[in-house]
Amino acid sequence: MDTGTHIVMGVALGGLATLDPVVQANPTLFAAVLTGTIIGSHAPDFDTVFKLKNNATYIRHHRGASHSIPAVIIWGLLVSGIIYMFVPQVDFLHLWLWTFLAVIIHVFVDIFNAYGTQAYRPFTHRWVAYGFINTFDPYIFILHIAGIGAWILGANPVYTWVIMYSVLVLYYIKRYMDKREIVKKIKDYLPNIEQIDTSPTIKHNYWRVAITTDTTYYVATVENGHIEIVDEFKKVPMPHSDMMGLAKKDKNAAAFLTFSPVYRWEINDFDDFTEIRFIDLRYRSDSRYPFVAVVQIDDNMRIMSSYTGWIFSEQKLQSKLYMRDSPV
Repeated sequence: MDTGTHIVMGVALGGLATLDPVVQANPTLFAAVLTGTIIGSHAPDFDTVFKLKNNATYIRHHRGASHSIPAVIIWGLLVSGIIYMFVPQVDFLHLWLWTFLAVIIHVFVDIFNAYGTQAYRPFTHRWVAYGFINTFDPYIFILHIAGIGAWILGANPVYTWVIMYSVLVLYYIKRYMDKREIVKKIKDYLPNIEQIDTSPTIKHNYWRVAITTDTTYYVATVENGHIEIVDEFKKVPMPHSDMMGLAKKDKNAAAFLTFSPVYRWEINDFDDFTEIRFIDLRYRSDSRYPFVAVVQIDDNMRIMSSYTGWIFSEQKLQSKLYMRDSPV
């Protein structure tokens, strides 16, 4: 989820903590728990610091180890431990339990986005992305704001949080059913399907879909249950050439290939270099595919320049590649 939603989830969880008799009876502990749930609900995303290094590092590591099972345990202990250093008179067990729950919920809700996480590490490094909740879902955000507002205005916390979380659970079930219906329709519509990647958008009934069959990649939209194929690409095996092998070893391309579950590739020859592109098919926007990895290799089999990330114009992409090829 986005940062704003994670934060309001932390505030709401702090409100839910008032149902704990130990927290309710101690204002200092409540303040510590509220701090813990807010920070804990955002802590796994502290790995965004990797973006300061480069996109390849960010793509490879964001929502990776920081969202793993060991990290969830460590974040809970670290955040509650730091808070406890400043208020050692509070009950550490209850502080840790609510903070730990905030971290768990953060990672849990992230697995339902199209971006996904490596939440099952160390058992598997597979990216888990169930793809039926948008990174920013206005319904989820507004529901939390309404619950927090009612709580601040004095509404009964038991009724407030039971109602809010009950509605939230039902909403997640509905979105899962929406995705299941879309997948069923696609399987009835196209033969020999190997994989379907769904990406819900901020519009409730509008989805982006990337479909892999045994011969073709299809890019589609689904609006109000209606499937429209907007692009299709033949599924061509990647060549086992020295140039392709070199491109795949580049840090930017390697990060992209580790992360992207469905992409196509293309090779373009120019006068003094060859450009290899890897194009993720999940994020089509305005007839473009903005998430790419590009490697430019000269005639002497040396990498001149490379880039990976979200780019919305060819001019911007070329400027990024040029900057990496220029002296520092």
